[in-house]
Amino acid sequence: MNDNNGRDRFEIPKEMRSMAEASLDQARKAFEKFVSSADATAGSIEERGATVRAGARDISTKAFSYAERNVQTSLDYAQSLLKAKDLAEVMKLHSEYVQGQMRSLTEQASEMGQMVSRAAIDAVKPKS
Repeated sequence: MNDNNGRDRFEIPKEMRSMAEASLDQARKAFEKFVSSADATAGSIEERGATVRAGARDISTKAFSYAERNVQTSLDYAQSLLKAKDLAEVMKLHSEYVQGQMRSLTEQASEMGQMVSRAAIDAVKPKS
């Protein structure tokens, strides 16, 4: 598949790769700090006795968990692209990423739909 001129060879210059890896590392750290801060804030609100329905809290927690997982998956994908050896590998990684995200988003939508339905049913149940 490789021709003698190396035209289908895919390489990211070393300096650009290093800069991209550093940027990804900073993005990961910033995201982890954001997640930690958001968790602390949520815990603080609950400790102050905020009246939040259990169903709504569960839905929010689950949505936040999905968002965290999706961002981590995207960061992992970007990291893997930096290590791709050729265009064929880039295309393979992209295909795997898109397929995985479609599966994940379908599962997440289904789970969220079930949680919202349960919360709505629980909200209209008479208190006994």
